[in-house]
Amino acid sequence: MKKQNRPAKNLVRVAIVDDDADLANGIAWIIDRSGTCRTTGIYRSSAALLRGLGEHPADVVLMDIGLQGESGIDAVRALKRFHPDVQVVMQTVYSEDEKIFQSLRAGAVGYILKKNTPEAVLHAITEAHRGGVPFTGEVARKVLQYFSAPEPAAVDIDTLLSDREKEVLRELVQGHTYKSIAERLFISLPTVRFHLQNIYKKLHVRSRNEVVAKLGGGRELLRR
Repeated sequence: MKKQNRPAKNLVRVAIVDDDADLANGIAWIIDRSGTCRTTGIYRSSAALLRGLGEHPADVVLMDIGLQGESGIDAVRALKRFHPDVQVVMQTVYSEDEKIFQSLRAGAVGYILKKNTPEAVLHAITEAHRGGVPFTGEVARKVLQYFSAPEPAAVDIDTLLSDREKEVLRELVQGHTYKSIAERLFISLPTVRFHLQNIYKKLHVRSRNEVVAKLGGGRELLRR
């Protein structure tokens, strides 16, 4: 018996944000032949996505984490401000711990790798639409390891850091780039780098990832 497609009105509407046209078109081809989902638009930036959603609404957005000229994580923040009910699944080449948690803090509900099978991509879309939290096995293990790790020793940020350093650190923990931090705090890029060098030195760390780990994911800092 020939398989019947679901009525269009019942299909999960999916928007794709990726600056790799070939990859985006390939994903759209898979989605549109699934019988459960349909592509509502392919976009190369968050600005284009926000313009397109007004005319072509989506239930789920597949978001590339490394867009040309902007962070996919920043794009999620922008999207959630205007479309809080849209579910976002991040797509990336690498399962970097730092990027995973920045994406979740920004409002994404899932995180999958571009090397995953078409079936895994479709499962992530439908799982997100149903209210689930889709992760590939590799990413899920990293999330479990993070929450099962012992709490790091307390760091007295108020004593160690100046008020400006705490502002820079808060922006860093939220996942902003150096350029974005400079713009948000109205300071120069060299000044951001100067403050971060001091922060790293005072906290005895060498990278953003180590900062987040030392601060227990930055939860206490973000509550301030």
